[in-house]
Amino acid sequence: MPKVIAMILAGGRVGELDILTYFRPKSTLPFGGLYRIIDFPLSNLMHSRIERIGILSQYRSSSLIEHIGTGASWDMTGRHRGINLLPPFHGLHASDWYKGTADAVYQNLEFIHAHSPDLVLILSGDHIYKMDYQDLIAFHTDMRADVSAAFVKVRPGEASRFGLTKFRDDDERGGRIIEYAEKPRTPISNWASLTIYIFKTEVLEDILKENAQMDSHEFGRDILPAMINRFNVCAYKFEGFWGYSRTIEEYWTANMQLLGGSPNIRLEDWQVRTNLDHEAIRDRGPSIIGPDGFCRDARFYNGVRIDGQVTNSILFPGVHIGKRARVTDSILSFDTQVGERAMLDRTITDIGTAIGKGCAIGGKEGISIIGARTQTPDGIQIGAGARVRPGLKPKDFTATCYKNGAKITSRND
Repeated sequence: MPKVIAMILAGGRVGELDILTYFRPKSTLPFGGLYRIIDFPLSNLMHSRIERIGILSQYRSSSLIEHIGTGASWDMTGRHRGINLLPPFHGLHASDWYKGTADAVYQNLEFIHAHSPDLVLILSGDHIYKMDYQDLIAFHTDMRADVSAAFVKVRPGEASRFGLTKFRDDDERGGRIIEYAEKPRTPISNWASLTIYIFKTEVLEDILKENAQMDSHEFGRDILPAMINRFNVCAYKFEGFWGYSRTIEEYWTANMQLLGGSPNIRLEDWQVRTNLDHEAIRDRGPSIIGPDGFCRDARFYNGVRIDGQVTNSILFPGVHIGKRARVTDSILSFDTQVGERAMLDRTITDIGTAIGKGCAIGGKEGISIIGARTQTPDGIQIGAGARVRPGLKPKDFTATCYKNGAKITSRND
């Protein structure tokens, strides 16, 4: 069996995710009532028996550092296994931001050399899926590939948003790539990149050193296209569920895939792990549905109290739904407090949010977001698709009614 190490691209702030990534990289977005998105690739690595991992992070890493901890939550502690967080560093005296996904790995070639792997697995930290990476490695080895990339079929109307490939049918699992285009206006296929690559180590080092002399440093845009006519570059077909979370709509939709009678994401079957010490999850008491509480088609864990009505929603530990409040089609993050008689529809609240009594937030025309630790005044109305900046206090709300799509900031912004 070849020796493999993994490099996870933890990502940064994404404009489409708006205020949800003000204070965290997108890989640590809360997901599914208990988890963070990076838990999915980490759990896949654990189940695939790949036990040496580097996480490439540069944007507001405190939540990521706290969440990863010692790596024990994914059984990644020991003499020959572990998780290392790798911030940007260039030279002996100066640090710099990573200039792209390829540059992030290039700046950490010494970490790779230190472990002398045969293969390097490069993953995005912000995708939701279950994969046994050993299947990808077996395909890569059988094809005698220099690099193999994983692809999944997407709807033709969405294809132009992704890196796309055409490949030969050399094997039922995939084949040699004959064309690749990064987010083309006219799709060349509907096989979309999962940002999962497996490289021969020596090939990766050579191609990264070449790319370091260029002006652009991205695996999809620069590395893969440049390799097709010079190396054996193969496409591996992934046929399971894949959740993308680059936009608010996609993040909300992926969470909703956990609900219903036949959910697309079966966390128990996937055996996803998380750090139960983060946000003190393991220390919280049992969840309670009060005498006036009602819950239908929702997902929640410990530390939740429901005294109102909850339908088709995700509740994280510490959420409290007040009496006669109604929450529908929503995602309420850790320690959200919903006041009595408040109504939330298609709303996402970030950590530590307090919704005042009698508030009406959201609607079917869009997804509203309430930023972390914001406190809304009692009785306020906020329309569908609104964005409320993190950390606002009741005095920062200068109106009692905000229209659809409103952007609410403090008086000093």
